[in-house]
Amino acid sequence: MRKSPIAALFTRFAIAASAGAMAFAALPAQAAEALKNAPAAAVDSKESGTRAIAYFAGGCFWGVEGVFSHVKGVVSAESGYAGGPAKLNVTYEDVGTGQTGYAEAVKVVYNPQEVSYATLLRVFFSVITNPTTLNAQGPDRGTQYRSALFPQSPEQAKVATAYLAQLSKTKLWDAPIVTKIEPVNRFQRAEDYHQDFLERNPNQGYIRAWDMPKVAGLKQMYPALWKDQPSA
Repeated sequence: MRKSPIAALFTRFAIAASAGAMAFAALPAQAAEALKNAPAAAVDSKESGTRAIAYFAGGCFWGVEGVFSHVKGVVSAESGYAGGPAKLNVTYEDVGTGQTGYAEAVKVVYNPQEVSYATLLRVFFSVITNPTTLNAQGPDRGTQYRSALFPQSPEQAKVATAYLAQLSKTKLWDAPIVTKIEPVNRFQRAEDYHQDFLERNPNQGYIRAWDMPKVAGLKQMYPALWKDQPSA
């Protein structure tokens, strides 16, 4: 029998609960350890128009969406699944098995005249993802939590490739970067109860322990990019 949406979330909530006291007590230190002041991209993007799309996978999509929704120039951030077979329809429970090829991902619609793809990459690697943990982010394990970029144009692919090479030379992390550039194949919007999850549940255990430090990190490190009202 397929689990209900509430039952499907139990494992993630249980992880937060089991580490709850430690995580909450160490929240400032934990946040400080996770933040990395990634450099501005040496190769910047030159996208025309006022609408572009980028896809990012960096662990649990609640936090990825939550951070990007507070970036100036981001029109919308939507949680979903990317990187799996183009003809396969999936559910949260399916992706959670780690067997579908899909990753929890976020579709970011942005205005290139206000924020560049290169700047979004900088935010992603500074406060959202640890690019050195293979198929794992925070307490989550499995291919569905991999760190990946899904360029949507030759321009984005050029910038992403150059930035990964640039980051590898910075030695900001003690281990090699394992973030991959992949074809998105197909993006499927996640179930409604995942959308805007961080904004609707700021005091939920997992969100407090693992995602709110990322949002706070964006505001602290990049105040010029911060907007109080999140994108839809």
